[in-house]
Amino acid sequence: MKKLSLIVTAICLLCIISCTQSKKNENKAPMGAMAHSVGKINELSVVVDNELWKSSVGDTIRKFFGGEVPGLPQEEPLFSMRQMPEEAFYGLARKNRTFLWIKKGEKSKYTILTNKFATPQVGAVITGETDDEISSLINKHYKTIISKYKLAETKEKQRRIKKSLEKIPQLQEKLGITLNIPTAYRVAIEEDKFFWIRKDIPHGSMNLMIYELPIGTVSKDSNTISSIIKMRDSIGTVKIPTSEVGNFITEEAYAPYIYETTLDNKFTFETKGTWEIKDRFMAGPFVNYVIEDAVNNRLMVLEGFVFAPSVNKRDNMFELEAIIKTVHFE
Repeated sequence: MKKLSLIVTAICLLCIISCTQSKKNENKAPMGAMAHSVGKINELSVVVDNELWKSSVGDTIRKFFGGEVPGLPQEEPLFSMRQMPEEAFYGLARKNRTFLWIKKGEKSKYTILTNKFATPQVGAVITGETDDEISSLINKHYKTIISKYKLAETKEKQRRIKKSLEKIPQLQEKLGITLNIPTAYRVAIEEDKFFWIRKDIPHGSMNLMIYELPIGTVSKDSNTISSIIKMRDSIGTVKIPTSEVGNFITEEAYAPYIYETTLDNKFTFETKGTWEIKDRFMAGPFVNYVIEDAVNNRLMVLEGFVFAPSVNKRDNMFELEAIIKTVHFE
């Protein structure tokens, strides 16, 4: 009887341990259990009451998150926004990769949610007791929110690109870099220190230029933008064939936008503007990255540009930027 009692006690202890472990596992669900986020690139779900959407709060949201993308020849918004009231924000709607959630009637607060309902996912929640409080918080934090959204969208685009890559070992052999380039692209021109890589799209093409220059070609002073324009115009005039009816140059009427950033942990000038071929009435957007590769005493230049008359080009340019941002120096 004593032996039987010990066996029963041991079984009870095992059951208790098992139940406790099960509860721990329930409370700590594995990452794989969370649904993968959905949505088109640069599509933002805006969760806000219909009346607020029609008010000054909606105007503030549209001003910042639907603002014009810099460097494009026609107006296109930063994000394609889908507005929905809170009662519609459930099920699949909660799986969108980015969302902005506005709540009125609660204490003034700004919160960033990461992987709340799906992964990867970035959500911004803004609450306030009045319209003015909400608008003020949006005005204060929109730059940070947009930056987090864009980073999430870039990573997602790069993940999709990585599914099917074109092998171009010459980039590593001749320039000492690697890039994740989709299989839809092809090498149009290959020289010792210059590559032109293209992708055909309906009504036009998407293009990458990759080349190196001496380290002092672009100045770091008040003349930076003019030296970048001079640099890209001299290369474009020589390297991009235009049937001898005009040169591939920077559009002259408006100055490009210039920013400082880093690529592969290297100081970089990022320039966005419009290219043109004057006598052919051709134009389109470009983004140019001048990377300071001090170790090799050179500048590495990567430029993306699109030719696609009469169609939107925001997402085309976003793809080119996502490709360029995968650059790695060997």
